[in-house]
Amino acid sequence: MNEFLQNAGNVGIGLVLLLVILGGGAFVFSKLTRYNDAAEINKGNQAAGIYMGSKLLGLCIIVAMVSYSSDSWVSMLIWSAIGIAILCLVYVLFDFLTPRFKVCEQIEQGNLAVAQLLRSIIIGVSIVIGTFLM
Repeated sequence: MNEFLQNAGNVGIGLVLLLVILGGGAFVFSKLTRYNDAAEINKGNQAAGIYMGSKLLGLCIIVAMVSYSSDSWVSMLIWSAIGIAILCLVYVLFDFLTPRFKVCEQIEQGNLAVAQLLRSIIIGVSIVIGTFLM
């Protein structure tokens, strides 16, 4: 019974940390976009919804891989923050390296093709980042 309570406590701590990390990561990503994520999603902008969902999924992938290999909560938080920073840097670099179109403008206009492209990039890069940080 004692082991069960300890495991349940660890799950609870992990869920709280996951919500903190996802909230912080979503906040940072929202500051990188030149439009209001929530407002666009509320308007029914599917591209913004796909993009926001992709960012959150990417963050979850990084946190999952980091938490699997971490031996402490502090280590998990540090490496998750590093992973989020790297993912944000990749986003900024991608936006910079695609001068023919601005990612934020395309998402704001509802361009689903750009949202799908970004989803693939974010998920793929998140897997690579998570693997590196393991």
